[in-house]
Amino acid sequence: MIGCARSEVLPAVNYRRAFCLVLDSLGVGALPDAPRFGDAGANTLAHIADAAGPLELPVLASLGLGKLASVRGLSSPEVPRAAYGRCAELSAGKDTSSGHWEMMGQPVSRAFATFPQGFPAEILEPFCRSAGVPAVLGNVAASGTEILERLGPEHERTGLPIVYTSADSVFQIAAHLDRVPLERLYAWCEAARKILDPHRVGRVIARPFRGSVGAYQRTYDRRDYSMLPPGPTWLDRLQEAGVPTIGVGKIEDIFAGQGLTHSIHTEGNRDGMAATVGLASELEHGFVFVNLVDFDMLYGHRRDAQGYARALLEFDADLEVLLGALRPDDLLLLTADHGNDPLHGGTDHTREYVPLLATDGRSSLRGDLGIRSSFADVGATIGAAFNVPARGLPGRSVWG
Repeated sequence: MIGCARSEVLPAVNYRRAFCLVLDSLGVGALPDAPRFGDAGANTLAHIADAAGPLELPVLASLGLGKLASVRGLSSPEVPRAAYGRCAELSAGKDTSSGHWEMMGQPVSRAFATFPQGFPAEILEPFCRSAGVPAVLGNVAASGTEILERLGPEHERTGLPIVYTSADSVFQIAAHLDRVPLERLYAWCEAARKILDPHRVGRVIARPFRGSVGAYQRTYDRRDYSMLPPGPTWLDRLQEAGVPTIGVGKIEDIFAGQGLTHSIHTEGNRDGMAATVGLASELEHGFVFVNLVDFDMLYGHRRDAQGYARALLEFDADLEVLLGALRPDDLLLLTADHGNDPLHGGTDHTREYVPLLATDGRSSLRGDLGIRSSFADVGATIGAAFNVPARGLPGRSVWG
């Protein structure tokens, strides 16, 4: 258990490049208010190890991940080669958008709207008119894999969109790519986004799939259509200061493109890490913000602890490659946006602390960062790395 911070982090210096990797859903223990969200006792990292066997992650362990939670098989060196801590969430939720926005300096004080009983007529009727369809299938809160098996055949027969939600603030539209062209699915999502803004629905998600009954598979053509953040973020502050900002994975979708100089869409964790290593070899100056979605999408929501553990092993190996590509004036942060405990009931996110591991190309960052009061400390650290003033954005950097 971490108490007060005893940071040994050295004074801030100018960095030419910074990389922030979001291990989507890798929570490290329930927040004090987790019972209010139905998440008492959640611990994504520890419970993966309990269910899948000892977690031997030599690279993450060397950076101090084992200092953040008691995890079966995860070693904990006395002096890790990174600064380590945990971040609590201020935002009113446990959602992808609120987690990422808070990281970049915009905590969400008013929770997004959720629709556990399905969407009302005041949303569905204008959606059907805009999409040019007579009706939708589903309109329930459901697991993505379960609803495809249940409604996939009817969708293939009728061509009607499958609409569903979850405990998160999402309006999800699934369509078989042999029945509905991808461009039409995206157009349906764009129509829904315009309708849902006044209803405070955080994201519209395109869920394309292929295959046949009993073997439907969602594709990496997924696209998220997010509300805009409620105000300027660190991405905007960096851009204004002349620092290029690159989003890798679904970062562009989460921020609706706001504050990004360039974006790279990827097909899963391995592709995202390959793109990041490529940027580490080519980019001269800038901030690279990476979301690694497979942890959440393929394993957390499907309560697949074995698959989650395998994905962590793959990431650990890829992380060693990235660390080897860092230059002396590079900063690297590792964190998450919420939890998704595979041993927890249901199939939704869990309200947890997230890790914060900070290192650089000189291996000069050391010490216990303690429990940070907000995910916003991630953005504040990135801003400080480039000597960009916060101008009202919250958070405290690892340099205090």
